[in-house]
Amino acid sequence: MKVNRPLFWNNINIISILLYPLSLITFLINIIKKIPNKKNFKIKSICVGNLYIGGTGKTPLTIKINNILKKKYRTVFIKKKYYDQIDEQTLLKHNGNLICKKNRGIALESAYKEKYQVAILDDGLQEKNLKYDITIACFNSSDGLGNNFLIPAGPLRELVSEIKNYDAIFLNGENNNKKLFNYIKKMNKKINIFQAKYVPINLRKFNRKNNFVFFCGVGNPTEFERTLKKYNFKIKDKFIYPDHYNFSDSDILDIKILAKKKNLNIITTEKDYLRLNKKNRKNIKFLKTDLNIKNIKNFSKFLMERLWKK
Repeated sequence: MKVNRPLFWNNINIISILLYPLSLITFLINIIKKIPNKKNFKIKSICVGNLYIGGTGKTPLTIKINNILKKKYRTVFIKKKYYDQIDEQTLLKHNGNLICKKNRGIALESAYKEKYQVAILDDGLQEKNLKYDITIACFNSSDGLGNNFLIPAGPLRELVSEIKNYDAIFLNGENNNKKLFNYIKKMNKKINIFQAKYVPINLRKFNRKNNFVFFCGVGNPTEFERTLKKYNFKIKDKFIYPDHYNFSDSDILDIKILAKKKNLNIITTEKDYLRLNKKNRKNIKFLKTDLNIKNIKNFSKFLMERLWKK
């Protein structure tokens, strides 16, 4: 979904209150989604999703899970085909096998027929008619729950109470949000909560004595900026676009003109870089990051035990 995060999502205010009646539509749609019986699949499945829309680290965690499991099992990514999410599909292809169809159920059946052992779904928690072996909801540790309202009055795709139905929660980002951690634990004492941070793995490609301009069209541009500043990139300017933005030649030209005028190096995210054509990639570098999971041994153990508990 292409979206610029409105500031009123951060707290309860007059705009969020005025939009609240429209959030009841989201609430009703979520109820309707629960009516059909859940469909079981023969292939083991892990669904990584979110409640807070966009920028919570779903795709990096999906890739991390694949890296953990592919050493022992034949794994495959599953992504519902959205034509405005080619960037995420490309990123998944770069990191493993991918089945991308308009229907997640058909994709799971295809994965089983192709003799994959574990399917890892990037998004899909809100598709309530599918039965998954493991469900994981991601949050950005800084954004938390926002104003706690459903879309469009707030950033939530479903009620926070749905946390009770998931197997694990991931808090991704620089902020050690103890308040959010305790809130989730209070709601579901048995839920597994894991924490992770984004760690650059190609810093040697950059001279951080230089000044930089960054651009991005991701769900959480603020988290990308936090990472850059944490690793001492001197950011002098920035261009922020909606999530999954399709950059035009003129967009990139504007960035390059400013960079040349101010003597700045250009940096972006890997997802944004993959959306650029070969010509536009010239003189642009991307920061490649890895999701560094705290207590990764415990998380690996959790995955193994949940997948093969039956």
